Amino acid sequence: MRATTCALIGALTLSLAGVAAAQGIPDMSGMSMASAAKHGQGKGVIKAIDLKAGALTIQHGPIPAVGWPAMTMAFKAKPTQLLTGLKVGEAVSFDTTVRGMAADVTAVRPQ
Repeated sequence: MRATTCALIGALTLSLAGVAAAQGIPDMSGMSMASAAKHGQGKGVIKAIDLKAGALTIQHGPIPAVGWPAMTMAFKAKPTQLLTGLKVGEAVSFDTTVRGMAADVTAVRPQ
């Protein structure tokens, strides 16, 4: 029974790999899941500042360098001292570093 189950799993795996190859889906089995950092610059308006979490929420326009449309999102401030002197409602330009789903603000400039 166990040998049959292993054989079935192996056959299904090979079948799915063949389907993926036939559809032009690249084989990513050898790729690292660590994502490379992307860097971009944006412009927006500060919607919230959370000093305790070291974060700010910015409603920003598109940021093509990281592949983002316009949206409102929270960023971690790196370093947290970037939050000093900022105000909700303030228009800013900013630098961001994105790794996977995590985004940091690395510079903030009032507009």
